[in-house]
Amino acid sequence: MPTNEQIVEQALARITAGYVFPDKTAAIEEAIRTRIASGAYEGLDDRELCEAVTTHLQEVCPDKHLRLMWTEEPQSLEPVDDDGGMGAFMSLLRTENQGIRRVERLDGNVGLIELTRIATAIEGASAIGAAMQLVAQSRALVLDLRECMGGAPEGAALWNSHFFPDDQVHLHDIYDRGSDSTRQFWTSAHLPGPRYADERPVYVLTSERTFSGGEDVAYTLQAHGRAKVIGATTRGGAHPTARRAVAEHILVTVPTARSINTVTGTNWEGVGVVPDVQVPADRALATALKAALER
Repeated sequence: MPTNEQIVEQALARITAGYVFPDKTAAIEEAIRTRIASGAYEGLDDRELCEAVTTHLQEVCPDKHLRLMWTEEPQSLEPVDDDGGMGAFMSLLRTENQGIRRVERLDGNVGLIELTRIATAIEGASAIGAAMQLVAQSRALVLDLRECMGGAPEGAALWNSHFFPDDQVHLHDIYDRGSDSTRQFWTSAHLPGPRYADERPVYVLTSERTFSGGEDVAYTLQAHGRAKVIGATTRGGAHPTARRAVAEHILVTVPTARSINTVTGTNWEGVGVVPDVQVPADRALATALKAALER
C-alpha cells in the first residue's frame, strides 16, 4: 500500500503532465512539496488526505476541478485498466437514470426536467430523448439544474441541441492541452428526441451547487439567448477533467482542457454562471413558474 507521500507525489506527476495551464504547475509543486516536507499529510486517512491536499491545491490554484477525490468504489492501479475514471462515472450514471431525476408536467402545461448529472451522448441518448418526448407538447419548459454536479461535454452539447432548430449553431469549443488541439461543438443534426426549438420559453434553474457539465448547459443556453437562467450563481468549474487513480480509493482530477464559448469568447471558470434573475435557489422554481404562466 502506498504511503501518503507517495500518493501525493503521484498526483503531482499527473498534474504536471496534464494540467491545461502548464505555467501554473511549478507553483503547485512548490506549495505541495512544502507541505510534504512539513509532514502535513502524515497520519491522515484517505478522506482526510483528499480534503487536505485539495485545500492546499486550491489555495495556490483556485481551480475547482483540481483536487484529490475519495471514491467508495475501489480503483484499479494497473496502467492497462486506467480509463480516466470513465468506468466509475458510467456506473454512477446507470444508477442515477442517466442523470435524469424527474420529468413532470406541472400546472399550466409547464414541463419540468430535473437533472443531477449530464450523461454521455451515446449511453444517455435514449433517456434524454425520452425526457424530451414527455415535455414536447408543453407551453414552457423548466430545466432544473440546481443539483446537477457535472458530466460529459458531449452530453451537454446533446441536451443543448434540443433547443435549437438545426445543426447550424456553433455552441462552443474545447481546447485540449494533451493534443494541443481545439474541438468544435455544434448542435446535432439528428437527435434522440423532438426539438424544443420554437419560441416557447425555457427557464434554467441554478444554485450554488450547480457545477461543471450543469454549468455548461446553463451558460451555453444563456449565452446563445435560448433560455433565461433563474436562481443563484453557480460554483464556477469550466474545465473538462481527467480522473486518474493514485490509490485504491483516491483519484486525482486534473483539468486537461478549457471551454471557449463562441458568443462570449470565455467561460464560467471561477466566476460561475450568473443568473438573469437572481433569487435564492429554493425560490427559483416558483419564480420560473410565475414567469412561465404570466407569459
